[in-house]
Amino acid sequence: VQLQASGGGLVQARGSLRLSCAAAGRTFTNYAMGWFRQAPGQEREFVASISWDGRYKYYADSVKGRSQISRDDVKSTMYLQMNSLNLDDTAVYHCAANPRSSAPGTTYDYWGQGTLVTVSS
Repeated sequence: VQLQASGGGLVQARGSLRLSCAAAGRTFTNYAMGWFRQAPGQEREFVASISWDGRYKYYADSVKGRSQISRDDVKSTMYLQMNSLNLDDTAVYHCAANPRSSAPGTTYDYWGQGTLVTVSS
């Protein structure tokens, strides 16, 4: 499955942003989907994930309560709505897919290119 992330940009602190991840090439509903991010000089970290049927959603503590992951199976697209952004949210955000599980710690098989989110003060 091919993944294309978009929606990043420059946003002021306390602002909001919605990232999108469009999938193509395979049946979208066969895959759990996830968002990861990598800040400069840091390791890639888990942000959020959603099960193939949308029933299960998981969030990193750092974004819990101010972010929402969703998917539109008709459009084969996953979203990440992020609110109350802060400087620590600055990173390249990647979307990923795997056919097994949305549980944190699951290995992902397919990765999209990243979209850069820059939060300014």
